[in-house]
Amino acid sequence: MIFLKVFWHLKALLKILFYKIIFFNKIKIGNNFTFRNNFSLLADGGKIIIGNNVFFNNNCSIVSHGKISIDDNCIFGENVKIYDNNHRFNNFNMNIKEQGFSIGEIKIGKNCWLANNVIVLKGAEIGDNVVIGAGCIIKEKIPSNTIVSMNCNLAKEPINYLK
Repeated sequence: MIFLKVFWHLKALLKILFYKIIFFNKIKIGNNFTFRNNFSLLADGGKIIIGNNVFFNNNCSIVSHGKISIDDNCIFGENVKIYDNNHRFNNFNMNIKEQGFSIGEIKIGKNCWLANNVIVLKGAEIGDNVVIGAGCIIKEKIPSNTIVSMNCNLAKEPINYLK
């Protein structure tokens, strides 16, 4: 297991270096940022800021045309997707790919866990200490210290980390 962790960290360092060369000042990545297989990052006109001690599991992706910020100590399950843009599709006389994008912003606070298959869309603002259950689609404000359940409803009780 130690060999795999060393391998993942070395692979992450090389990929981070590649991202910094390709995207230059469009991305900022904090210390101890790690990810597993098939992680992808695209700052296509946008800006991505990732804090310290952030981990992405297998098959996660981030695409920014606007701005995405992820604060410290967040962890992401497998297949998490984060998009701050949507295709426009209101003109039925034009191909969708020619209509451009509507662009927004995404903020993810400190110490959050987004479980497997979560999708975060433009306009999402996730507070600190938030847990998002598997399979949820998030596109609105989620207050700090809450849990979003599998059926994507806010939990009735705030999280008490002191228990």
